[in-house]
Amino acid sequence: MNKDISLPKATGVYSPALRIGDWIYVSGQGPIDDRGNIVAGSFEDEMLLTLKNIQRLVEAAGGEVNRITKCTCYLSNIANFNKFDEIYGEFFRNAEVFPARTTVAAELDRIQIEIDAVAYVGKEIPIMIR
Repeated sequence: MNKDISLPKATGVYSPALRIGDWIYVSGQGPIDDRGNIVAGSFEDEMLLTLKNIQRLVEAAGGEVNRITKCTCYLSNIANFNKFDEIYGEFFRNAEVFPARTTVAAELDRIQIEIDAVAYVGKEIPIMIR
């Protein structure tokens, strides 16, 4: 990973992201600052910081947001789903295809959202199957 940029610190015993060959695996990210502190705010603010953390980790590993292939998204309140879906769509607006996604309600500790992601950095172009 590129050590020259400030990345969110792990808050437990795990790697924030791993690159293995053409794949980048990003552990669950939330609204955490570079020192590992929770940045509580509105759902929108927490989601945008969470997505920014994912972007920074993917880019540090040599990838791009538009090559994220899969996200698993955890919402503390499923009533936020419509806001979530709107922000998510805007974040991935430049992707050739939207990532595959699972979204579930989950009991989260002091945060409203957590997202993990997988990105592909190989040469093949993702194809959406309908």
